[in-house]
Amino acid sequence: MNKVVLIGRMTKDPELKFTPGTGTAVCTFTMAVNRRFKKEGQPDADFIPIVVWGKIAESTANYMSKGKLLSVAGRIETRSYEAKDGGRRYVTEVVADEVSFLEYGNKSGSQISNDYMPVDDGENMPFN
Repeated sequence: MNKVVLIGRMTKDPELKFTPGTGTAVCTFTMAVNRRFKKEGQPDADFIPIVVWGKIAESTANYMSKGKLLSVAGRIETRSYEAKDGGRRYVTEVVADEVSFLEYGNKSGSQISNDYMPVDDGENMPFN
């Protein structure tokens, strides 16, 4: 089984591109995920490259930005490519099929209000 679930913050604004030919959206970004233990009393983090495809990629690029808290679920993939110097390079990244925005706001950084109407707890409801 290859399943990864991460919660962390974007280290910079996500990058949105479209594949040639099909025009499929692909969004890439790096997440800083805090480690459970501190190193020499200071918090330590892992910086994990994330790739998201399709409509989720577009939503992520439109609504998330540097510093925003999010969670991703997906799988670890390793791919290779030929570098300009002719050598083979390997990249390990998380390909996310689920992205949850844990902190809402627009690209300018201002928070979007989370207007809601409280639900009656039932004390004054009939049939209690």
